[in-house]
Amino acid sequence: MPSTRTAKVLIDREFSIGDTDPRLFGAFVEHLGRCVYGGIYEPGHKTADAQGFRHDVLDLVRELGATIMRYPGGNFVSGYNWEDGVGPVEDRPKRLDLAWFSTEPNTFGTNEFIDWCRIASVEPMFAVNLGTRDGDAARNMLEYCNHPGGTAWSDLRRSHGWEQPHNIKFWCLGNEMDGPWQMEMKTATEYGRIATEAAKMMRWIDPTIELAACGSSSRNMATYGAWEDTVLEHTFDHVEYISLHTYLNNYASDTPAFLACPDLMDSFIEEVIAIADAVAAKRRSPKRIMLSFDEWNVWYRTRRVRSDRVKEGWPVAPPILEEIYSMEDALCFGGACISLLNHADRVKSACLAQLVNVIAPIMTETGGPAWRQTIFHPFAQMARYGRGSVLRAHVQSETYASRYFDPRGANDHYYEIPNAPYLKLSAVANEGGGLSIFALNRDLEGEMRVTISARGFAPLKVGVAQQLHHNDLSAINSKEKPDNVAPTAINGIAIAGDQIQFTLSPASWNLINLVPA
Repeated sequence: MPSTRTAKVLIDREFSIGDTDPRLFGAFVEHLGRCVYGGIYEPGHKTADAQGFRHDVLDLVRELGATIMRYPGGNFVSGYNWEDGVGPVEDRPKRLDLAWFSTEPNTFGTNEFIDWCRIASVEPMFAVNLGTRDGDAARNMLEYCNHPGGTAWSDLRRSHGWEQPHNIKFWCLGNEMDGPWQMEMKTATEYGRIATEAAKMMRWIDPTIELAACGSSSRNMATYGAWEDTVLEHTFDHVEYISLHTYLNNYASDTPAFLACPDLMDSFIEEVIAIADAVAAKRRSPKRIMLSFDEWNVWYRTRRVRSDRVKEGWPVAPPILEEIYSMEDALCFGGACISLLNHADRVKSACLAQLVNVIAPIMTETGGPAWRQTIFHPFAQMARYGRGSVLRAHVQSETYASRYFDPRGANDHYYEIPNAPYLKLSAVANEGGGLSIFALNRDLEGEMRVTISARGFAPLKVGVAQQLHHNDLSAINSKEKPDNVAPTAINGIAIAGDQIQFTLSPASWNLINLVPA
């Protein structure tokens, strides 16, 4: 039998990193594969309403706890004419989508998405096309969506049946414009200039909006760092956020390295913060650019094989990028959740990519049921119990070294992770005096005995204690076995004064929510 590891954690109610913004718990709907058509929207489905919205999916979205939803892309937005997706459905044009080599019927568009968000009780986040289009199209779209009336674009919205403005507050200035896969990719200077001009015009129309500039598509881009610096030199006075994207992988079939790689997400966040603050320092400005981690997930199985990304013949809503997530994936995913929480002072918005079917926590069968993937559970727990003040946690844990493989174009690339603690943890002090502990045991074989000294709290008792654990790390959920991997209870939690003790199963994600006794 493997020996039980021990770990000690010190937290104090007064030592806070920052409060979690509600937008930290966001997700992403793109016109990609079966995310929209056959995902959130499927007229004729037995659960669909008059607008074609699947209510079995809506029920799971509410359970997931997503708070803000990015739309309509993603790579798709860089070739999207927003005007194609409004007005009478029968008059909308079909277009070739060069992002995903499919045909876009445009039967679902801006106004339908707004209606869906209202029913789902989520805030809409819109991206504008700064690939094939420019600031003029962006400001026209904003006028259509947010201006009350009395102008050509706002009155067009009203004529389409939406009398009241949508009041969309969060806007992304394009998507991944540093990527050669992007329609009309730009240099940092080219993008910085167009983003600045778009931002100026959009804010002149609606001064209440918040804007995010495009950061690097990933940390392994050749232009990473220089891109952020140049873009913010142009846009600093016009935006509140800069974006980050990352997709974690296990191409190397190296589980320890896979579970350690969320620590690189920490590094990514901290590096972008440093760059943004350096731009501020050169201006002697007290302004702080916040981070929008508006694409993040585990994704690799369907990423590099063309048949998983492209179906021949330009089909409508082809089944592509439908990653099936395992128990192992859920562990890495949980580590990423902890990384986001532990940077709550600067990461104020984040979007899990994506919501349904496409690298998603929710899967559906066309005409059939919907079910939760393994990654659904850590996100839902974070979204429900991660609201509050994230505390600085001093973690004493044994560590291990690993090499994480992350391909850079055609070249192999490894990142050294010399000191990954077996225990990755976040502590959130909840309103009302409670405390939520999110803990990942990265030891694949041994249990871990954890002792937490929680100072500054009134007496606590266990509210909810759940683990995500399965003896088979390759275990998945499916239509036939939708709860094969699901949370189970953690027993044996001991609380004495400010000392909290519990034992974590090997290779497990854990939530312990404590409430006032």
